[in-house]
Amino acid sequence: MANFLRLLAGVALFPACWGVSLAFVRCIARAGGLGVEACSLLAGVVAFALCWAFLPHPVKTYVFGHEMTHAVWGLMFGARPSALKVGEKGGSVNLTKSNFLITLAPYFFPFYTFVVILAALAVSLFVRPLPWLPAWLFFVGFTWAFHVLFTLQTLTERQPDVTLYGRVFSWTFIYIANILVVVAALAASTDVGFAGAFSIVWASVCEAFAYTFDKLGGLGGLVRDMVNS
Repeated sequence: MANFLRLLAGVALFPACWGVSLAFVRCIARAGGLGVEACSLLAGVVAFALCWAFLPHPVKTYVFGHEMTHAVWGLMFGARPSALKVGEKGGSVNLTKSNFLITLAPYFFPFYTFVVILAALAVSLFVRPLPWLPAWLFFVGFTWAFHVLFTLQTLTERQPDVTLYGRVFSWTFIYIANILVVVAALAASTDVGFAGAFSIVWASVCEAFAYTFDKLGGLGGLVRDMVNS
């Protein structure tokens, strides 16, 4: 029964996938162009993409970040992590409790990106304004690309984390969460701003659901007409 309900939840999130994708496009349009900050972010993404294409993949680094993400989100929900293991072929961490956010966190939470952001915040406590902002944003983009490319590669393989909550629900949730991270990055690095980005996301998701319900209503009427004819 639980698996069936997760499947229904995943299907119900399909319009939200469309909505956040539409919001992403609209945020880019609202930005109206790429400034130095956004270009620095993009340069970091391109730089890691080139590393991915031409250099050996840092699998152990990814596995460490993956398991640490489980541990960090476990701590956020009151779990006690222990027995962290990291290897070239995978890793593990023991947690005293779990939920779908803890389980799926490595697929939507860019661990190394948040390490960079925390380091920047620490520096900003002592030096204002934050020095070398384009360099910080470059590493944000670099680590975010690291997260996305490894996540895509990992999801092509059978993952117990994903199958535990059902592929449909897990994939839709992971997609939505990752797009929202990109929208947040755009909000932080362009004139869109967080308030503007939130309003765009909210309006786009509502529009997507309204359109879906309207089409489903029309389909329902068509089916009734066919039955009654």
